[in-house]
Amino acid sequence: MKTLRRIALALIIIGAINWGLVGLFRYDLVGSIFGGTDSGFARFIFTLVGISGIICLGLLFNPETADVPERKKSRGVANTSYATEFAEEPDLDRLYNPSREAFEEQDEEDPNSSK
Repeated sequence: MKTLRRIALALIIIGAINWGLVGLFRYDLVGSIFGGTDSGFARFIFTLVGISGIICLGLLFNPETADVPERKKSRGVANTSYATEFAEEPDLDRLYNPSREAFEEQDEEDPNSSK
């Protein structure tokens, strides 16, 4: 199947180049090589290019061939990180009220002193 897709892709590239030449210069390369667009062999090539387009249409929707980053394969062990899920929550009061920290340090130094 991989060989069939490569052949189909090569025919699509040939067809794309031919359509580019037709669009830019009104020159049909496939038709001129195989005896004009009305010849049977040129029509056969055009038919093969069309079938190749249908074959390669599946490549567009296949996640293995789509343009996505490849995932690393693991050996049955999930490589999951729970570092942020079980992390200790920050004390936001200390972050926004730095003077509180000074009072707590005073309390730690003098546990027997009364206020």
